[in-house]
Amino acid sequence: MSGPPKHPLAAGGNPPPRPPAKSSKGMASKVITLTGIGVVSLLLIGYCSAQDDYEEVGAECVDMNSRLPDGTYAVVDEDYCDDNRTYYGSRGAYGWYYGGIRSGVRIRQGTTVRPSDVRITSPKGTVIQRGGFGGRSSGGS
Repeated sequence: MSGPPKHPLAAGGNPPPRPPAKSSKGMASKVITLTGIGVVSLLLIGYCSAQDDYEEVGAECVDMNSRLPDGTYAVVDEDYCDDNRTYYGSRGAYGWYYGGIRSGVRIRQGTTVRPSDVRITSPKGTVIQRGGFGGRSSGGS
């Protein structure tokens, strides 16, 4: 008659095998993988935020002193609205008119108030404002 099975250590037997110890190699590969995922995520977020998703609005340089009762302004060459130009006469006489409808040499149904968070360009391709960041640079053809 044999009794209940004895514990392996009580009979002088060998202990059951232990699972292998985790190596630092496995831990290092997890750190590298997680770091790689973080870097790719940051690059993707940076790329997406740098895209030009702004509405585009046109602007014409107008003579601010030429407003008629119907609200139209006379369109002039955009060099008059350039800050680097030497003006003959009143400097405040010219300004940008945003988003209007041009009819011949007059423009209407726009505004002289610069809109924010839009890309503003002139007919010659000059970028007056880039997506809400302000500033002015020349470009185009």
